[in-house]
Amino acid sequence: MREYLLTFFIAASVTYLVVGLAGRFAYWVGAVPPTRDRDVHREPVPRLGGLAMLVGLLVAMLVASYLPRMRDVFAESSDAWALILAAVVICLIGAADDIWELSALAKFAGQVVAAGLLVALGVQLLYLPLPGGTFVLDQTQGAIMTVVLVVGASNAVNFVDGLDGLAAGVVGIGAAAFFAYAYLLSVQNNNSSYMTTSALVSVVVVGICAGLLPHNAHPAKIFMGDSGAMLIGLLLAAGSISLTGRLPSQDVDTSSFLLTLLPLVLPLAVILLPFLDMMLAVVRRTRAGKSPFAPDKMHLHHRLLEIGHSQWRAVAIMWVWAALVSGGLVVVALVGGWTTYVLLALAVVVMIAFTTGHPRRLFRRGAAASAV
Repeated sequence: MREYLLTFFIAASVTYLVVGLAGRFAYWVGAVPPTRDRDVHREPVPRLGGLAMLVGLLVAMLVASYLPRMRDVFAESSDAWALILAAVVICLIGAADDIWELSALAKFAGQVVAAGLLVALGVQLLYLPLPGGTFVLDQTQGAIMTVVLVVGASNAVNFVDGLDGLAAGVVGIGAAAFFAYAYLLSVQNNNSSYMTTSALVSVVVVGICAGLLPHNAHPAKIFMGDSGAMLIGLLLAAGSISLTGRLPSQDVDTSSFLLTLLPLVLPLAVILLPFLDMMLAVVRRTRAGKSPFAPDKMHLHHRLLEIGHSQWRAVAIMWVWAALVSGGLVVVALVGGWTTYVLLALAVVVMIAFTTGHPRRLFRRGAAASAV
C-alpha cells in the first residue's frame, strides 16, 4: 500500500505544480476560447489542463517503475507501457482539439487510433462474464469491444466536463472505488503481490484528478479540456480492461457473479450519468434535425442549474452520485447483505429528492420546520 500512496502523492503533486505552466502555454498558443452562449462561466478560461495531468501521469508511472515491489507490474506484462503510450496519443489529440478545434471526425479517428494501440499491444477484452460462466471473445470481437469501450468512455467524460471541477471529481471518485476493488480482490485471492496494472493506473488517475481540482474547482482558473477529459476516460476504461485480462473470471472461484462482472460494470457505472446524457443529447439533436455533435444547453448539469442549484451544489450532487454508484457497487459485490441493500436504497431515495427538489423550496421547508 505504501507504493500506491507514494504514487498517488507524486501524481497529485506534479499535476498541481505543472498546471500553472500548462495555463501559460494555453495563453501562448491561443487555447483560450471566448465564452459561448452554452457556457456557464463568463470570463475566458484557458484549456490544456490535460497536459499537466499527462505530465503527472508520466512522472508517477516513471517513479513507480523504479519502486522495488512495483517493478513486476512493468516487467511481467506490457499493459502499463501500452497504457502510457495510448495516453500520450489521446492527450495530444485532445490538445490539438483544444488549440485548433478539430472536426468531430478527426477527433474520433484519433480516439480510435489510441484505442487501437492498446489492442495492438495486448490490452483488450478477453471474455464477457455471464451468469452461467464466461463468453470467450475471439481476437476480432475483443478488439472491437475494446475500441468501443475506450472511445465511449473518452467521449462520455468529455460530455460531463461542463462545470468547474465536475469531470475531475466524478472520474477521481470512480477511480478511487475501482482501486479499492482491484486491491481488495487481490487480497481476497491471496495473491503473492498486490501490485497490479489496474490498481496502479486507478491510483494515478485519482492523483492527477486531485492535483487538477484546486485549479479547476469553481471559479476555475484552467479547464482540463479535451486533452484531459479524453485522457482520464481512456485510463478509466483501459484499467478495467487490463484487470479482466489478468484476473479471468474462471480463476475467481469464491466470487459472486457481480464480483466477476465488476471490472467491466464499475467504469461504465461511473460514467453512466454522463453516458446517458450523451445518448439523450444525440437523440435530442437528431430529432431536431441537427448534427449529433451540435452544442446545446440541455445537458444534465445545465438542467441542475435551471432547477436552482448553484454551481457548487450541482457539482457536489454529481460527485455524491458518482460515489454512491461506484462505492455502492463495490460494497454490494464485496460485502452484500440486506443491510447494505437497504442503506443504499435509502441513500438513493434521499439523493433523488435532493437532486430534483428546488433548493429554495427545500430551504424554506427546513426553515419553517425549525421555526415550529
